[in-house]
Amino acid sequence: MEKEEKTSLSPKYRPAEVEKGRYQFWLKGKYFEATGDKEKEPFTIVIPPPNVTGRLHLGHAWDTTMQDTISRMKRMQGYDVLWLPGMDHAGIATQAKVEAKLKEQGTNRYELGRDKFLETAWEWKEEYADFIRSQWEKLGLGLDYSRERFTLDEGLSDAVREVFVKLYEQGLIYRGEYIINWDPKTKTALSDIEVIYEEVQGKFYHMHYPIKDSDEMIEIATTRPETMLGDTGVAVHPEDDRYKHLIGKKVILPIVGREIDIVADDYVDMEFGSGAVKITPAHDPNDFEIGNRHQLERVLVMHEDGSMNENAGKYEGLDRFECRKQIVRDLQDQGVLFKIEDHTHQVGHSERSGAVVEPYLSTQWFVNMQPLADAAIQLQKREDKVNFVPSRFERTYLNWMENIRDWCISRQLWWGHRIPAWYHKETKEIYVGKKAPQDIENWEQDEDVLDTWFSSALWPFSTMGWPDKESADFKRYFPTDVLVTGYDIIFFWVARMIFQSKQFTEERPFKDVLIHGLIRDAEGRKMSKSLGNGVDPMDVIEKYGADSLRYFLLTGSTPGQDLRFHWEKVESTWNFANKVWNAARFSLMNMENFTYEDIDLTGDLSLADKWILTRLNETIEHVTKNTNKYEFGEAGRHLYNFIWDELCDWYIEMAKLPLYGEDEEKKQTTRSVLAYVFDQTMRLLHPFMPFITEEIWQQLPHKGSSITVSQWPKPRKEFHDEKASGEMKRLVSIIKSVRNIRSEVDTPMSKEVKLFIKAENETIVSELERHREYLVRFCNPSELIISSNIDVPEKSMSQVVTGAELFLPLEGLIDVDKELNRLEKELDKWTKEVNRVQKKLSNEGFVNKAPEKVVEEERKKEKDYLNKQEKVKARIIELKG
Repeated sequence: MEKEEKTSLSPKYRPAEVEKGRYQFWLKGKYFEATGDKEKEPFTIVIPPPNVTGRLHLGHAWDTTMQDTISRMKRMQGYDVLWLPGMDHAGIATQAKVEAKLKEQGTNRYELGRDKFLETAWEWKEEYADFIRSQWEKLGLGLDYSRERFTLDEGLSDAVREVFVKLYEQGLIYRGEYIINWDPKTKTALSDIEVIYEEVQGKFYHMHYPIKDSDEMIEIATTRPETMLGDTGVAVHPEDDRYKHLIGKKVILPIVGREIDIVADDYVDMEFGSGAVKITPAHDPNDFEIGNRHQLERVLVMHEDGSMNENAGKYEGLDRFECRKQIVRDLQDQGVLFKIEDHTHQVGHSERSGAVVEPYLSTQWFVNMQPLADAAIQLQKREDKVNFVPSRFERTYLNWMENIRDWCISRQLWWGHRIPAWYHKETKEIYVGKKAPQDIENWEQDEDVLDTWFSSALWPFSTMGWPDKESADFKRYFPTDVLVTGYDIIFFWVARMIFQSKQFTEERPFKDVLIHGLIRDAEGRKMSKSLGNGVDPMDVIEKYGADSLRYFLLTGSTPGQDLRFHWEKVESTWNFANKVWNAARFSLMNMENFTYEDIDLTGDLSLADKWILTRLNETIEHVTKNTNKYEFGEAGRHLYNFIWDELCDWYIEMAKLPLYGEDEEKKQTTRSVLAYVFDQTMRLLHPFMPFITEEIWQQLPHKGSSITVSQWPKPRKEFHDEKASGEMKRLVSIIKSVRNIRSEVDTPMSKEVKLFIKAENETIVSELERHREYLVRFCNPSELIISSNIDVPEKSMSQVVTGAELFLPLEGLIDVDKELNRLEKELDKWTKEVNRVQKKLSNEGFVNKAPEKVVEEERKKEKDYLNKQEKVKARIIELKG
C-alpha cells in the first residue's frame, strides 16, 4: 500500500487530532491481518474475550494494551502475527442484564418463551459487541478482525458439543444428584470458584432435641436454623462415651415432630461444641455425604428462589431469612432454643449476583476433574510446560489443581450452549450426542445450558477451527505463544484452558501466560460502583489521548503486581508525548526537502552524533530485551530516559550548533543523524504509543507504508563508540556541574563567568579542547581555560568530575563559609562511596563469585571515588588556608 502523503506536524500536540482516522488507515492497509506467509514464523495471541454485558473497563484496557504491545513488536520483528479478537456470551451475567431490561419493559423471559428471549439476548449481544469494538478502536488495538469469534458462534458451538460428548463417552462427564452452590437470585447452579466468601457477623443457635421415649436431650448448634426443617438425622462420634448409649435411638425433631435417627460417624469432631451435629442431607455438602453413608432421607425445604417449600410446613412461602427469624421465635417459645451467641464466619456469595449462596440438593451435570487435573499437573513437569510469568503463579495454579473438586457445569439458564443431552419421554433413557436423536418427537432436550467457562476453556483452539484438526489456522497458529490475563482468573479460566487443551490436543494452549494484577484507585482500593471510584478508560482517552493512557498502563507496575491509577501520572505521560511531539517538530523543521535518499551516516560525525548513535544502540538492546521478558516498565524507563534526557535535552540542543551554523556538510550530517535516530526511536516507541509514532514517522524520511509493518530496530556495531560515550559523559558532567554551581550562587546562565578546568593529564586537556564549542555554548564562559596546570583562583566555586576539577572565580558572589559547608557535604558523600565499594571488594564471596567484568567495574569505581575524595579534601584545605 502507498504511504501517506507527507504533511507537517501541528504546532501543538492534540491527541484527538493525531488519533482521528488513524485506526481506519491501519485497517484499510490490512496491517493487522495474519498473512499465513510460510517464510515467516507464526506468533499467536488470543484475546481474553470480554463479556458482552457492557463497556470495557480499565482492567480490559490494561490487559489488551499489553497484548497489543507484544503483537506490534513481534509484527515489526518479522513474525506472522495473529492476534485473534472475540467476545464471550457470559451466560449468567448477560442473562441477568437482559432479564433486567425485560423487567423494565414490564415482561419476563417466561412470558416471551425461550426462542423470543434468545432473540432479545442476541440483539443485546450485537449492541454491546459494537460498543466493545469501538473501544478497541479507541485504544488502537491491532486485532485481526477477519478472524473474530464469539463463544456462541456455530464453530465454537460445534467444538463445545464435541468436547461434551467425548468427555461423556470417556466417563468424565456424569449426571447426578448432589449438593451444589445455588444462587437463589439468578436461580442457577454455581461452580465452587464462582462463590466469593465474605466474613459475616452471624449467630450460633443452641437447641435441645428431645430423645424419643426418654427424658434426655441432645444439644445441637447451627448457624442456619431454617434448615432444621430438613433434618433427617443426628450424628455423634462412635468413640464419644457421652453418646454411645444413644446410637441407634431416635430424637424428635422440634417444630416438625419427625422422628430421626442418631447415627455414629467418624466425621464428627468430639471436641467441637457439644459433639453432636444435626444432619440435613439436602442442604449441606458434608451432611449429604454422611446421609449417603447412613441411608438418610434427603428432604429439600426450599424453592429455587430461596423461599421455603411445602416441606417447611407452616413456613411455606417465607423467604429463607424471614423463616429464620420466625423459627427462632417459635423455638424460643417452645423452650427448645436456649442460647444464641454471636458468631463470625465465612459466608459464600454469588460472584455474579451478590446473593448469599445456598447449599442445595439438585440434579446437575458434572465433570470428573481428577484425571484431567492429574494430566495437567504432569504437563508442568515437561519441558514444553506452560511458563507462568511471574513464575510464582505456577504454584498458585498447581495448588488448586492438586486440590481439585468435580466441576458442576450445568446452569439453569437459557442463554448459553444448551446441554447436548436428551431424555426419552417414556423410558427416561439418556442420549448424549452432537446431533439430536432421529426420532426426536420421543425425546426432550435438557433445558439447561453449560457453564460459560466450559466454552471459554476451549478458546485457544476452538477459535482456530478445532475440532477440524486439518484447519489451516489450527495447524499454523496453535499452540498460541502468550496469554495475558489477571491473577484473579487463574482458576476460572487459565487452569481450565490448560487441562482441556491437554485432553483434546495433547498440547499446552500457550507457551507463556503473563499474569498481571488488578487496577486500583490512588488509595489502593478496588474499583467498584459502590465506592464510586471507577474510571472509564474512554474518559481518560478523551482528556489525554490513548497513547498517554497506554504508556501509563504499561509502565505503571511490574508483572504480577496491582496498578494504582493516578490522573497525575497519566498527565505526566501526556507531557512525555508532548515532549516527543515538540522534538519531532524541531527536527522536521530542520529537514525541509530532506529525503530518505539524503540520509548519509558515513560522513564526519561529531562527538554528539557518535554519542547519540551509541546510546540508541544501547536503548534498542534494553527495550528489546525487557519487552521480550514482558518487563514493560523497564523497557519504558529506558525509552523515557533516552528520549527525554538524552535525545531531547542534550543531542537536539547540541545539534543546533551545526544546524544553525554555516557548514553545509555538517548540517547534512546532523540532519542524517536526526532523521535516522528519530526513525529508530519512533519504531521503538511504537508498540507503546502507536498513534503519535505513526503520525511522526509518516513525516520523517522513510521507506514503507506504515510504521506498524516497518522493521524493528537492531543495534548496529559500526555506530557503537565507547570512547565517544566516555567523552560525552565527561562533557555532560562538566556542563551540569557549572549549571549547579551557578544555581547555588544565583548566577543566571545569561551572565558570563570565567571557567577554569584543571584536567588530570594532557590527554584530557586535548579531549576537552576538541569539544570546546560545546563548553562555550552550554557554560557561557567569559573566559575558558583548560589546562593540567592551573593556579587555582582564591575565591572560587569548585566541583570535581571524573578526570578534572572545575573552578568558577566569582568575586563578590561566593560565601567561603557556605562553600566550605558544601565541600564538607561532598567529602562525606565520596567517603561513603569509598567505604561502600571497598566493603564490597573486601568480600571474598563477591570477588570470587561475581563475573570478572562486574568486579573490574567496582575497582574502577573505587579508583574514581578515591580520586574525587582526595581532590575535595585538597580543596577544603586550600580554602581554609
